[in-house]
Amino acid sequence: MARQIKIDQIAGLMKEEIQHVVEATALSWTKQVKEETPVDTGRLRSAWQTNIGQLKAEITNNMEYAEPVIYGNNLPDSWGGRYRTRKGTQPGFPERIAKEIAVNEVPRFVEAFRRQN
Repeated sequence: MARQIKIDQIAGLMKEEIQHVVEATALSWTKQVKEETPVDTGRLRSAWQTNIGQLKAEITNNMEYAEPVIYGNNLPDSWGGRYRTRKGTQPGFPERIAKEIAVNEVPRFVEAFRRQN
């Protein structure tokens, strides 16, 4: 049987659902991006930081060479103007992962929350 909620409970339930989806999405994204981050010493991979707040998440990487390795921007002179990693990583892979999560995982996060509530 479906859960009965009063109209004045809708806002709270929706806030809970959004928070659940934000947390699940942020953790999934961080895990997948870490796995795909190229590794030489491991410092770039371990520098990912995920801060989950109220209805939002912030994921950062403060390594000085994160932008060239992850996005292919501001390439160092030593790269000769060409994007390259030992792993053959595609620049901008975090956006690809975000799109995949939005299409494939977020609907499941919503479903899971609704089943539990």
